[in-house]
Amino acid sequence: MAACACWCATLGAGTGCGCGNLAESFVHVIGVPVLVAVLTILFVASFIRSAFGFGEALIAVPLLAFVMPVEVAAPIAALVSITVAAVAIVQDWRHIHFRSAGRLFLATAVGVPLGLWALHALDGHVVKMVLGIVVMAFAGFALTRHRQAALHDDRHAWIFGFGAGVLGGAYGMNGPPLVLYGTLRGWSPQHFRATLQGYFLPASLMTVAGYGLTGLWTRSVTRDYLLALPLVLIATLLGRMLNKRLSGPVFVRCLYVGLVLIGAMLLLQSRGWMGG
Repeated sequence: MAACACWCATLGAGTGCGCGNLAESFVHVIGVPVLVAVLTILFVASFIRSAFGFGEALIAVPLLAFVMPVEVAAPIAALVSITVAAVAIVQDWRHIHFRSAGRLFLATAVGVPLGLWALHALDGHVVKMVLGIVVMAFAGFALTRHRQAALHDDRHAWIFGFGAGVLGGAYGMNGPPLVLYGTLRGWSPQHFRATLQGYFLPASLMTVAGYGLTGLWTRSVTRDYLLALPLVLIATLLGRMLNKRLSGPVFVRCLYVGLVLIGAMLLLQSRGWMGG
């Protein structure tokens, strides 16, 4: 009860201490249809992230942008990312390739400034179009090959981490290079999911810290996140169940199909047909 009272006081949801006050306040502010849309988007995004290790931001932010400002959607997606990553690490920390995750993260930190520069210096629509074509072409080619290319150690991790940093700094989509690296390393579904969460947790914590410093982490962001939290946790557990049932070859094909979809979404964004 004390926790409920704290939430209500923090979020301005009313004077009562029932958890229902939070939902009632949210419905009053945005209405039932938008509430259902937000919760559905975050549930699906969290499930996909938990099952495959990536992809929730590419789903959540563009779709949430249809029902709320991007300045609200992006911090919510980052908080959800922290939640899914933290739960996954607690569940499966033994499957994390810590050396790989560390090298990828350090290289990402170096690449982010270049991405921030590109955000202001280059035509974002053109860059997204080119990136979408490249990602779709690579994934489509990989899907048609019977023998996949492979990396046998972490010597090239910095290339993929740096690329993730550039894309993350510029457009908040650092997933594609990480997915390519994980598939080329031949990680099992469990290692892939766990290792990427070992990368995403510190990266998302840095992102949320930045949102806090710039004033984008607001009460409404916290309110929306807390309301979605139970569904996010359920989706994370269900996603793990699916991940454990996927065989290696099926998982890799799912990853490449996911990259094709990411490339298609980038093309849609470059044409202004989707948020972002």
